[in-house]
Amino acid sequence: MADEKIINTSEPVLRAEHLSIQFGGLRAVDDVNLTINHGELYGLIGPNGAGKTTFFNLITGVYKPTSGRFYLCGEELTGKSVIDINKKGIARTFQNIRLFGNLTVAENVMVGLSNQINCSMAESILRLPRHKKTEKEFKERAMEMLKVFKLDPYADYLAQNLPYGKQRRLEIARALATNPKLLLLDEPAAGMNPNETQELMDDILFIRDHFDMTILLIEHDMRLVGGICENLTVLNFGTELAQGKTSDVLNDPNVIKAYIGE
Repeated sequence: MADEKIINTSEPVLRAEHLSIQFGGLRAVDDVNLTINHGELYGLIGPNGAGKTTFFNLITGVYKPTSGRFYLCGEELTGKSVIDINKKGIARTFQNIRLFGNLTVAENVMVGLSNQINCSMAESILRLPRHKKTEKEFKERAMEMLKVFKLDPYADYLAQNLPYGKQRRLEIARALATNPKLLLLDEPAAGMNPNETQELMDDILFIRDHFDMTILLIEHDMRLVGGICENLTVLNFGTELAQGKTSDVLNDPNVIKAYIGE
């Protein structure tokens, strides 16, 4: 497996303070505050267009915030690049699966491991001894990760040939291969049937416990959200509608009216 990242448990894993972004006259995320502690399984919910994925894009460096700041384990990452933020310890999956379909299952996980490469471009191009050693280590670590997710029998399959549920699992495995402190899951149950959704719930709980992982997920499936999330933030038109314990938030009349009642 990847080397352990040192996590400062005295600080929240994620702290977002007054985070906002404006596109022209539209404030897609407006003064959002969010705190997630180590080992927490946190949900971000709300209607389509509420700003949830935009929030993910802000804390992964896709967008630069118009105002506000965010911190990972006490270190400010506001304004850093996607690559730098990933190396610091934030990894994500996407609403629409983004695997490398023409690469094998094992190669997709090795792509995730590549942010930990310690040899130069010249060593890689010339395939010098350190590159060969790194490649061997990555293959071994990729297989270890695939075994955890019971994907090792499919290691040599092209990713595009996996069934949908296993593609979801592979995308999560690839994200975890980057050795994150915080894992972001964007609508992981999208397109799944009830049996696949139950398996996904079990997988997410396993990931949290096995990898000692902190997880923030966007999801519309309230059975999944109510079954695994400890705390929730509800966004509506880019602003916080409600925040708190899952059971309290899901029973909030304003949340039911604006979102769940749909």
